[in-house]
Amino acid sequence: MRILLHTGKGGVGKTTLAAATALAAARRGHRVFLLSTDAAHGLGEVLGVRVGGEPVRVAAGVVAQASTALDAIDSGWPQVRAWLRELLRGDADEVVVEELLAVPGIEELVSLRALRAVEASGDYDLCVVDCAPTGGALQWLRFPDALRAFMRHFFELERAGARWLRPIARSVGAGRLVPSEALFEAVEALQAGVDDVHRMLVDPARTTARIVVEPERVVVDEALRAFAYLSLHGVATDAVIANRRLPALGDSPAARLLAGRAAREREQLERIAHSFPLPLLSAPLCEREPIGTAALARLGEAVFGERDPAARLAASRPLEVVERGAGAVVSIAVGAVARDDVEVDALVGGGAPHLLVRVRDARRRIALPAGLAGCTVERARLARGRLEIELAR
Repeated sequence: MRILLHTGKGGVGKTTLAAATALAAARRGHRVFLLSTDAAHGLGEVLGVRVGGEPVRVAAGVVAQASTALDAIDSGWPQVRAWLRELLRGDADEVVVEELLAVPGIEELVSLRALRAVEASGDYDLCVVDCAPTGGALQWLRFPDALRAFMRHFFELERAGARWLRPIARSVGAGRLVPSEALFEAVEALQAGVDDVHRMLVDPARTTARIVVEPERVVVDEALRAFAYLSLHGVATDAVIANRRLPALGDSPAARLLAGRAAREREQLERIAHSFPLPLLSAPLCEREPIGTAALARLGEAVFGERDPAARLAASRPLEVVERGAGAVVSIAVGAVARDDVEVDALVGGGAPHLLVRVRDARRRIALPAGLAGCTVERARLARGRLEIELAR
C-alpha cells in the first residue's frame, strides 16, 4: 500500500490538499483511505461531512477517518491508563490521567497505527495522511528513537525492580504503587507497534511526504526546516505543493492592487525551486473556499493535471549509509542549509556505533552498521543539497 504524508506550517491548507489529493487519486481508479492524525481535525469541515473515529465513505473510492488522541491512547495504552488510574486513586480525575499519557509525539504515532489496520484489510492501495503541522511532526519523528533508547537502557532494569518489589508492596498494602507485569507487556507491545509503523514510514518505496506551503517567506523557511527534519529521520519527501497561488491578472485594477503580493510570490516560488531538490506543484487561489467533495475534486485536478497523485514524484533518498572499503559515507538530504546550521559529532560507540548529527535545531543519533565500529569522522561537507559525512579507519 502506498502512503502519502501531508505536512506543513499550520494554516497553509495541508488538510485541504490532503483531501484534494485523495479525491484526485480515486478518480484515477485508486482505492483510497484518507486518515487525519492532526489534533485540529479539520478534515470533516473541509469535506463537508462528519468524519470521526470510525471509517466513513465520503466519496466514490474514498473512505475517511479522523483518529483522535484519546481513542489512540485508549487502544494503545489501556493497561498503562488502568495503572495510572489506580495509582492516582482519589487524587486525580480522568483528565489528569489523559494528560500524563499524552507524551509529546506518542499521540500521533499511536494514531498512525491505523495504517497497519488499513493495510491489513487489503481494501486500499493508497492511504493519504493529514499529519500534524511541522512542530508536531518533529515530535513524532523523534519518538521512536526515544522509546527505543528507553527500552534499551531502562526498561528491563525497571521490570526486574518491579518483580522484586511487587511481593513486598503487596504485603504492606501498597501493591498499586508497583506496575504489574501486564503493564510491562503492554509497553513492549506498544514498542513493537511503533517500530512497525516506523518501518513503514522510512521505506521510500512505500511512503513519501509532501510539504504544503504558501509562497510567503516565513512559511518557506519552515518548509525548509520540515524537509531537513524528515530527511534526518529517514522519511522521503517527493514534492512541495505551493497553495493559494494568485491567478494571472493581466493589467487589471486587481493586478495593480496585488502587485506587491505577486512580486513576493514570484520571489518565494523561485526560492522554493532553488532550495528544494523536488518537483513543485501548484494549487490556485480559489474564488471560494474549497469545501465539499466536488470543490476538492476540482482543486485536485488543478494541482495534478495528468499526473497520477499516487505516483512517486521524485526518487528521494533522505538518508543512506554507503560502505566504501573500510569506511563509509553517510548522506542526508538537507536542502538549502548554511554550514552553521549543521553539526556532526565524533563517531560514538564500539559494538553499536552511531553518529550525533544536528541539522538546524533538530538533533538525532543515527545508528550505523556494527562493521563501522572504530571508524572516525574524516570529513563533513555540504554538496548539492546533501550533507555528506565521510567515515574512515
